[in-house]
Amino acid sequence: MSGFVRISEAICRAARALVAGAAVALAGPVWSDAPERVVSINLCTDQLAMLLAGQGQLHSVSRIASDRNVSPMADEAARYLTNYGQAEEVYMMQPDLVLAGRFTPAATVEMLEGLGIEVVIFDITKSIDGVREQILKMGEVLHREEAAAALLAEFDARRAVLEEQGGARPSAMLYYANGYTSGTETLANEILELAGFSNAAIAAGYNWGQKMPLEVLALTDPDLVITSQPYPGGSRAEDVMAHPVVRAMKAGRANSTMADSDWVCGTPFVLRAAEKLAALRREMTGAAQ
Repeated sequence: MSGFVRISEAICRAARALVAGAAVALAGPVWSDAPERVVSINLCTDQLAMLLAGQGQLHSVSRIASDRNVSPMADEAARYLTNYGQAEEVYMMQPDLVLAGRFTPAATVEMLEGLGIEVVIFDITKSIDGVREQILKMGEVLHREEAAAALLAEFDARRAVLEEQGGARPSAMLYYANGYTSGTETLANEILELAGFSNAAIAAGYNWGQKMPLEVLALTDPDLVITSQPYPGGSRAEDVMAHPVVRAMKAGRANSTMADSDWVCGTPFVLRAAEKLAALRREMTGAAQ
């Protein structure tokens, strides 16, 4: 047995002893069989848990939840302990449930499960209906079904208003870092269509998420080019969004630079993105409110 393995086992034994002793001191009242101490290590589960968790139920969220560039709940995230998604760190928080994403490192999930901690994994959301499923799933795992039902009722009402829009459907293109665009079978496309636009990427033959050369973007010539808000300091991947071709196509048209925070995850915030785009469409077409 290597020295590294012996040290790792010793750390685990010490951690178990510490947690066992702390559990006695921290034990408190429980409600039904709901998890009492939940840790989320994924940006998307952070948001769903913050929206649905009961008082004192959610213990920690990922550090990314405080990043305003991608998190629409950065202010709320400040109320919770921050974690960096490391198995050892999470274990020491003594959770009875960990919320993770499909792309959370498998080694982290396996280590936590090996230490006897339940881990629930949430998939990537690819549709508006998928957002509903995520809300229901989070309500179920947190034993917060009534809260989930209330959130869904509001979600469905707002969605219905967007779906009732009539009038012209201008063409729009999503054009992000590295020339990435979204076609069929993507949540971004459904947000775009729910807002009343037709997706020019689909008309150009682009399915799912793919890179689009600037030449194709220029030849497609959509009514609206939507880019994301670059990170402070920028990056070479984001340079394409400021390319002269993109700037020329956006010049004199409605402001179409959108923050990523409402689009990144399959949460109710996707409707806020759709509502902003719907207002932009009305501005472009002169449609009534």
